[in-house]
Amino acid sequence: MKLEIPVDDSVLIGLHTGDDAGVRLLDERTALVQTVDFISPVVDDPYTFGQIAAANSLSDVYAMGGAPITALNVLAFPCKELSREEVTAILQGGADKVAEAGGALLGGHTVESPELFYGLSVTGLVDPAKLISNANARPGDKLILTKPLGAGMVSTAVKGGMASPSHTAEMVRSMTTLNKKAAEAMSAVGVRCATDITGFGLIGHAAGIARESKVSLIFEWERVPLLPGAKEAFSLGMVAAGAYANRERWQGVVEVTAKNPEETLLYAADPQTSGGLLISVAPQEAERLLEEIKSTGTPGAAIVGEVASGDASLIVR
Repeated sequence: MKLEIPVDDSVLIGLHTGDDAGVRLLDERTALVQTVDFISPVVDDPYTFGQIAAANSLSDVYAMGGAPITALNVLAFPCKELSREEVTAILQGGADKVAEAGGALLGGHTVESPELFYGLSVTGLVDPAKLISNANARPGDKLILTKPLGAGMVSTAVKGGMASPSHTAEMVRSMTTLNKKAAEAMSAVGVRCATDITGFGLIGHAAGIARESKVSLIFEWERVPLLPGAKEAFSLGMVAAGAYANRERWQGVVEVTAKNPEETLLYAADPQTSGGLLISVAPQEAERLLEEIKSTGTPGAAIVGEVASGDASLIVR
């Protein structure tokens, strides 16, 4: 059975492009951005988990160039295993991130579940003239990645008790950092194409840009930042199952000519939680945008490649 979605001319971005959020036009100067996302724990501390899950959910609005205005909690948890204090800490972490984003937490919904999941349904606003999607990359654009990769590997090492405290702290700092400042910077520069890097890894989300923009993306692997501890986690075999699934799903559109191609492909396929933005920006604006992003709390940002004419493929060299 095929899902049939009624046509609505006010929907600027819907289900068909695989973008980060849906967008509906309200008037000539205002469009509504809507998304929902929730995750299972990637750290043991409940408050930190709440922060990470909320930042992850809010990121979809930032990837569209929007500003979050309201959020609703989405929480599923094992009632007999989690204390009231732990549940409260999770929700407090989320509430604090929503407040940091400038939004208002209006409530939410909880259900009993054998597994713990938490996230947000987020509503944002964007000027339609400044809307960012995954379909507007142009040949010659530079590619900026705002956060390092490797969160899936480091978090797997954390769960296995094999990550150092310093590596864990760096992972948490990256995951709890909102993409707010980076989104504001790219909107100010006039960026029209971006996506956030989350569960499908760099290759999965980059493939979305390549497909929808009808271009190829070329990554210079030595420029791609990795979290401290990612290489150590890989050497210990701490590779998330999602990395193998992502590799299998997208390896047909990826050509890897970098050193250690199998290892490189797994890093590129590593599923991220609350990852950075992948931004396609006009070449004359790339350095200015990079410096602005790095100066506003995302020092690991880097120019990692460029857009070329092509057949929706990815090249990692």
